Amino acid sequence: MNHKETELQALKEEVSQMWKLVISQVEKSRQAFLNRDMEMAREIISREKRVDVFELKIDCDCENYIALYNPVAVDLRLVLSLIKISSTLERIGDFCEGIARYVIDDYCQAIELQIIEDLQIEKMFEGLSAMLSDSFVALESENTRMSGKILSKDEEIDQLYRNAIDLLSNYLQKAPNLIRCGLELMLLIRKLERIGDHCGNIVEEIVFYIDAKVLKHGKNNNVNI
Repeated sequence: MNHKETELQALKEEVSQMWKLVISQVEKSRQAFLNRDMEMAREIISREKRVDVFELKIDCDCENYIALYNPVAVDLRLVLSLIKISSTLERIGDFCEGIARYVIDDYCQAIELQIIEDLQIEKMFEGLSAMLSDSFVALESENTRMSGKILSKDEEIDQLYRNAIDLLSNYLQKAPNLIRCGLELMLLIRKLERIGDHCGNIVEEIVFYIDAKVLKHGKNNNVNI
């Protein structure tokens, strides 16, 4: 392996380490929310700084790689994808921090546990963890056959989000004293839906790198590069 290939492999390893950290942040967010674990929530907030540092370093290293080696074709697609993936992972980390701050503020003590179960928030968390883990495997194995399965999970999460709006609206009509709490909970669910969207964006970047196809803006707009 020559120096250029070694540097490229190092870039992939940096993104892999960041990815593992963000997967851990999502899982810890799930535990912190479901168990109302404030200590874990504080840990998530503290670890968010590491996510930010990863993004800055990966951006810098990718820019240096492009400047030094002037990559083309598949190597250029990989570097561009790694830049976008690291940025997307950083955004997911931000949402995890937001969930942790929700736990610390402890808005929803008064909301019945049954409505939390009916909103299927745990199922949303599980879907997100699966999307992040499966997309990580797709990049590591350079295999996009899982992309359809991963994107279908995003559709499931979107449907859970839409269901949650109706369920929570009906609940708050019967308990108007909990409107503030309910709105905060809806914002948390929206964060989960946005994490799903970002996971979908990561899959698009993996397909761009490996298959040289653009999946953005709908299935009918696929473009070969």
